[in-house]
Amino acid sequence: MTMAFSGEERLPFPRLGTDPESVRQRVESMERVLERLFVMPGINRPVGLDVILDLVPVVGDIAAAVLGAYIVWEARNLGMSRWKIARMAGNVGFDWLLGLIPWVGAIPDFFFRSNTMNLRMIKRHLDKHHPSSATVAGAVTRRS
Repeated sequence: MTMAFSGEERLPFPRLGTDPESVRQRVESMERVLERLFVMPGINRPVGLDVILDLVPVVGDIAAAVLGAYIVWEARNLGMSRWKIARMAGNVGFDWLLGLIPWVGAIPDFFFRSNTMNLRMIKRHLDKHHPSSATVAGAVTRRS
């Protein structure tokens, strides 16, 4: 059984290319999963896999750090400066250290979102060095 996709139809998963557009899509998807998977009822704050994994002592923190390190690895492959890579690695490391505090370590993840900060750095780099990969966020207006 084969499935055919038309050229206009978007696949539900990020492309696997090394071009800046594919990297942007993968990094945005990973950040969404780690930081904004769903909105927590009652507090109306987005929660992601990073907070959920922090509830599992040690192993969950390591898994969240590895997933955050993937975003740093993608940034390295884009050719970002060593200083920015070091800052991004520091963000992931600080998030990992906060998460090592059993049970209570999940609370800082609501406020310190290392993957979101790293995504912002990558987007700034892509917008500056690869403007063709930029996406415009906002409402679409109808032309008269």
